[in-house]
Amino acid sequence: MKKKISLIVLATTLMATMVTACGGSSESSSSTDISGSGETRTLRFATWDTGDALKIEQDIAKKFEAAHPGTKVQVEAYADGFDQKLAAGFGATNPPDVMYMWDFPTYHQSLEPLDSYASKDKELNIEDFYPGLFNYGKIDGKLYGIPAGFTTRVVYYNKKLFDEAKVPYPKDGWTWKEFQDIVAKLSDKSKKQYGFGVRAENDTYDLQSFVWSNGSSFISDDGKTIDGFMNSKETAESIQMLGDMVKNGSAVLTGGKGQQSGDDIFKAGKIAMWESGIWPLESFKTAGINVGTVEIPAFPGKPVKGVLAESALSIAKDSKQKDLAWEFVKFYVSNDSIKMRVADLPVRVSVVNELKKDQDPLYKPYYTMLERSSNTPAFLLNPKWNEVNRQLSAAVEAVMHGENAQEVLNQAVKDSERYLK
Repeated sequence: MKKKISLIVLATTLMATMVTACGGSSESSSSTDISGSGETRTLRFATWDTGDALKIEQDIAKKFEAAHPGTKVQVEAYADGFDQKLAAGFGATNPPDVMYMWDFPTYHQSLEPLDSYASKDKELNIEDFYPGLFNYGKIDGKLYGIPAGFTTRVVYYNKKLFDEAKVPYPKDGWTWKEFQDIVAKLSDKSKKQYGFGVRAENDTYDLQSFVWSNGSSFISDDGKTIDGFMNSKETAESIQMLGDMVKNGSAVLTGGKGQQSGDDIFKAGKIAMWESGIWPLESFKTAGINVGTVEIPAFPGKPVKGVLAESALSIAKDSKQKDLAWEFVKFYVSNDSIKMRVADLPVRVSVVNELKKDQDPLYKPYYTMLERSSNTPAFLLNPKWNEVNRQLSAAVEAVMHGENAQEVLNQAVKDSERYLK
C-alpha cells in the first residue's frame, strides 16, 4: 500500500508531462499478439508495489489470465516513480488500462467514472465492502476507484518493555493523558530508551486523526476556510502535545536528517510505543518484537477519529478496452484475490468475517479505527490544498523542533489564505 507523498510534486509533474505530450505520438494501450486461433488482448496494470506485494499481484494477474483465455495482463511496477510514470502516461494519452490510485483530486479527470459499472454489475457485490472506503474514491459525487486494500492507524507497543517496567498494557478507550503518563514511565535516557517516537517530518495527512479527535480540523467542511480551523486552539493543542513530549525528553525525534526511522528504533527495542498503519507489523514480528496494538487515545470527553490510507483500482479514461479493464478490477477485488493480498487489510466484510480478522487482538484495533474514520481529509475538500499544506507542513516541523504551535500555525494561516481566494 502506498503511503501519502507530496501532492505538490504530483501536480507539477502532471502539468509538465501534459505539456510535453502535445504533438507526441499516441500508442494504443491495447497492443495485441496473434496466437493460435485468435488475438491475445494485453491489459496493462500499473502498481506502486515492489517485492513480496508485487509478486502477489503478478500471481493474481496469472489467475486472471487463466480465467480469461486470450488475455495477457502486463503488470507494470513503477515503484517510487509511480506518479511520474503515471502522469507521463496520461500526458501522452498512453496510460495503463488499470492502475492503483489514491490521489483522486490530482488524477480524476484522467479516470473513468465507475458508478455505472459498480451499480449495474451484481458480481461486484458492492454491499460487501465497508461503506466508508468509497468516500475516499469520489470527486464531486462521482466514483473513480474501487477499494482494494486499506489501513487505519493504531499505536504499536512493545510488551517486553511494558513488562520490564511493570506497566499494564494500554487498552482501547485510553486517553492522551494516560498515554503521556506511560510514555514518561517507559523512558530511560541511561538506556537510550524512550516511551514514544515522534516523526521529525510528520505527514499532515496522518495528523488529521489527532486533530479530528480533539474536535477540530485543518479546514472547514465546505473547504473554504482555514482561519479558526488550521490554527484553532484544539488543532494547536494536538500538534503541541507531540512537540512537548520531544521537549521533555519522553519521546525521541525520528526520521529526520541523520536520524533512524521510527520503525527501525521500534524494531531495536528502544521505543515502547509507535503510531503507524499496518505497513511495519510483519517486520516487527520478524524482528522478534512481542508487539501489541491498541486504538489511538482519546481527548477527554471527545470521540476518537481515524484516518484511512486506501489503495483503490481505477480505469484510465483513455483505455481502449474498458470492459476488459472492469473485469480485471472486479477479479482483483474478489474474495479469492483479497485473501491472497497480505500487505494491507481486507476490504470485504465477508472476508474479514471468514478470516476472523476483526477478532484477532492484533488486527481488531484497525477495524475499530475504520469505524471511526468518517471525516473527510483536507485534500479532498479543496483543490488548492497542496499549496496550503506546504505552509502547514513547515509549521508542524517547526513545532517538533521546539517552536510554539499556536504561533506558527497562526503564521501558516496568514501565509496560506491567499491560495484559497
